[in-house]
Formats: sequence, structure tokens, C-alpha cells
Amino acid sequence: MAAVFFSSFSWSAETLKVGFDIPLTGDIPQVGESSKYAAEMLKEQINGAGGVKVGDKTYQLEFIYEDNESKAESATAAALKLITQDQVLAVIGPQASKQAVPAGEICNSFKTPMITPWSTNPQTTLDRPYVFRACFLDPFQGPVAANFATKEFGAKKAAVLYDIASDYPKGLAEYFKAAFEKIHGAGSVVAFETFTTKDRDFSAQLTNIVKSDADVLFLPQYYDEVPLVVKQARELGWKKPIMGSDSWGSAELMKLCGEACHGYFFSTHYAAAGAQGATKEFIDQYQSKYGYVPDDVAALTWDATRLLLQAVQNTNGLTGDLEKDRDAVKDQLGQIKDFEGITGKMTFTPEGDPIKCAVIVKISDKGEFEFFESVCP
Repeated sequence: MAAVFFSSFSWSAETLKVGFDIPLTGDIPQVGESSKYAAEMLKEQINGAGGVKVGDKTYQLEFIYEDNESKAESATAAALKLITQDQVLAVIGPQASKQAVPAGEICNSFKTPMITPWSTNPQTTLDRPYVFRACFLDPFQGPVAANFATKEFGAKKAAVLYDIASDYPKGLAEYFKAAFEKIHGAGSVVAFETFTTKDRDFSAQLTNIVKSDADVLFLPQYYDEVPLVVKQARELGWKKPIMGSDSWGSAELMKLCGEACHGYFFSTHYAAAGAQGATKEFIDQYQSKYGYVPDDVAALTWDATRLLLQAVQNTNGLTGDLEKDRDAVKDQLGQIKDFEGITGKMTFTPEGDPIKCAVIVKISDKGEFEFFESVCP
């Protein structure tokens, strides 16, 4: 990374404008905060070292942040503003699939490169040549969780609780169910319970889950909902494992859940505890600057932004014609291979999806997200 970005270049008045379509308010503001903090840290480092050399020019980075309020309609409006008014070269985000899927349609329609750091739903990039992601997909994550529950817990029957109105949990719940029943047979997911966004009482669904005699509960929900479900499940007598997904990975989870989440596992993109090399350097710097350990959203935003800058550099020169430059960056993103991200090595498929490993994390008795194992395609 030092070789790519931190050489001592002469300063130039030229700027690279990048838009960030992130949830700074709404249901998951911690996701937006993590995204912005990681981006600002990277921008300060690169600009402080002189900028980004592209061909024979050096550029300073200009990041423009738009709040999508954790809403689909706001995410599309933010993308439209960034593309048409701010005239950014590319867009980072949105993070959650509920916003990334519709925003991806806008970016693709306007032929503007978009990289979502955290959206694992296949629809985000499907048939959209201008849309990429820095994370694995749910068709991979669902089987990872199903296989782990089978192996680690000896589970033969599973229950699932998910928000049917949100793209991410709905899709992942279905992929988990298909994978688990492929292993254990039709009907082995003995409870497949749903709720709707903003619901806070899950007692009816959890009563059915407890009665189902499932061996494990799969809960692919966001960090603000997990503590409510976990605590209500315990109150109703659930004493078996609860397994989560990458949406658990926020630094805010343990503040909200505390000891109730100790000992649980979730699939995600990287593990902060025990990290080494460039990943540890990122974690240490982020923690020193912002006062807490960066979550997977921060790490993926860092990787997504660096992927974009790598593609920009690989054009070997920008023309100043925004339409042509967006096309050139899109073309170079599609050709990236063996990119060394802090969340793992990435090579893009023709669909704009990276081939990369998943990590299983265990929440320790200290409330830390500890690496348990890696699962690769």
C-alpha cells in the first residue's frame, strides 16, 4: 500500500471527487459513522502524503458524504445528487442491501462506477456492469453458516428469524434454509419465522421457535435488532446456540447486547482480535484516532475505497471527460486480480463480485470478536 499511495509526489490543484452514499442517520447510524471515519482516515493519509499519482498527474482526494438515512428512497436520491450535481467520479456505498440494490440501479443507469463495501445481496450487482462490491455474497455466506451450525453445534434441526421487509435478511435467510435442508433434508428448518422492520416484540415468533425443538437459531439481523431478539429469546426459555451473520459485526453490538451475546458465533469479513500485518495497522490507527475498534463496515469501506483508487491509477491517466473517465475506471475495476485488502485477497468476477474468504467470529467472554476459523470458496 505504501508503494502505491504514499510516495512523495508534488502537490497538484487537481482533485478526485468520490461520493459516499451512507446511513449517517436512521436505523443503523453506526454503519455510516464507521464508513465515514475509515474514509476520512484514508483520505487524510493519502492527501497528507501528497495525493494519488494517476499517469503524469497528481490528485488530491475530495470525499462528498450523503446521508441515505437508512432508507431506499433516500439512497437513490443521494446517488442521483452525487452523480448529477456533485459530478463525482464514482460512488462508495450504500452499505446495506436495502439501500444498495436501488442505488445500484441509479449508478448503473448513469454509467457511474459504484462499489458497495457491505451489501451481500446478489441483486446489487446482477446485470449491472458499473456496480461492484468489496464483500462476499449471501449465496456463499448462507452455506457457510449452515455448515458451521452443523459441524460446531451438531445441529440437525434449525430455526430462522428474519425481517421479511428487508432485502439482506430475507435473502440470507432463504440461502441458509436451502443450504441447511440440502444437508439435513426437507423440513429440517423446523421454524422459519418472520417480522417486519421496526417490530420490537418477537415473543410470538420466538415462542414458536422454542416449541419447534430446533438445535440452533439463525438470526441474520442488524446490530440494533439482535440484542432485543437475544434477550427475549432467553426470557422465553431459549438456551441453545444463536448464530448470526455479518450484520452483527458492528462495534455497537456489544454495547447493546452485553453478556447476553457472549459465546455466540457469526460469519463475517474480518476479525479484529488477533489481527496481524496491514490489518492490525489499520485497527491500531483507527482505534487511536476514534477511540474504538473498527468494525467490518469500516474495514470494508477502507478496502472498497482503495480498490477504487487502484482502478483509477490503473487507467494510467484521466482525460477530464467525466463520462469517459467513469467508463475507464469501470473497465479497470473489472480487471483487478489478487488485490490485497485488509479483509482478505480479492479478485473480481465478471459480475463485479470478489472471490474471497469468510471468517467465523466468536464473541469472547470479554465481548471481543475473536477469529475462530476461515472458510474459503
